[in-house]
Amino acid sequence: MIEPNVAGGVIGGALIGISSVLMLLLLGRITGIAGILTGVITWNKADGLSWRAAFVIGLVLGAVLYQIFVGPLPMDMQAGTPVLIIAGLLVGMGTRLGSGCTSGHGVCGIARRSPRSFASTATFMLVAVATVFVTRHLLS
Repeated sequence: MIEPNVAGGVIGGALIGISSVLMLLLLGRITGIAGILTGVITWNKADGLSWRAAFVIGLVLGAVLYQIFVGPLPMDMQAGTPVLIIAGLLVGMGTRLGSGCTSGHGVCGIARRSPRSFASTATFMLVAVATVFVTRHLLS
């Protein structure tokens, strides 16, 4: 029997893959959350505001439905609010510098064999490993 946490990861990963394929097939779009959210925030009607808004609403609604039917989302925050705000800003800056986010590059770009996405994803992963090493072993 598969443990619930593993099963949830497998199901979640499969849903991400299926939704990415459907987005590409049906709309000809990459499922990059940063680009989708930017289009909603900037109110970009020319590039399809309705599908972007529906996508973002679906992300939020998925978490709400999970909490209603399964229970509270299992979260263990190991950092305080100031650190989370700084981390979020740094991730946002990295997303702009890298011309995309982990979902756009890591899921869709690698599947399309994009050299830029391979380089971006490798950079995301290396910086994540370095960040964890520094925060867990050098600063604590």
